[in-house]
Amino acid sequence: MFHNLFHDLQQLKEETANIAKKIEILEISKRKLLGQGIRSCSMNELQEIDNQLERSLKIIRARKSQLFKEEIQRLKDREILLREENARLSEKCGRVRPATLELPVELTRAAQLTEKDKCSRVETDLNIGIPNIGWS
Repeated sequence: MFHNLFHDLQQLKEETANIAKKIEILEISKRKLLGQGIRSCSMNELQEIDNQLERSLKIIRARKSQLFKEEIQRLKDREILLREENARLSEKCGRVRPATLELPVELTRAAQLTEKDKCSRVETDLNIGIPNIGWS
């Protein structure tokens, strides 16, 4: 029993040492990727770091592109829903869909007024509610 305990303790010490060594290697690698401590790197090591960074950039750019595409699709779907809601609300109000909307006669005449007529004609009535200007 004592022998098994000693053996298990020895294995844990070896495992701890291995993990500490892996952590140290990872920290050195991290520093090199951040551009720190690269003075001692050979040309091959620098090339490998460069390749690793290029691979990482490709993955990051692909993910970024995917997120942009998903966001664009989400916004297009939302646009469709909003257009449908707009059409439904326009029908509910008894109005023509905005795409086929024509200017009422009053607005067409007002656009044809001369500058003098525009300055002298001022509308002072206050109307509350949905305007009744002949839209159908």
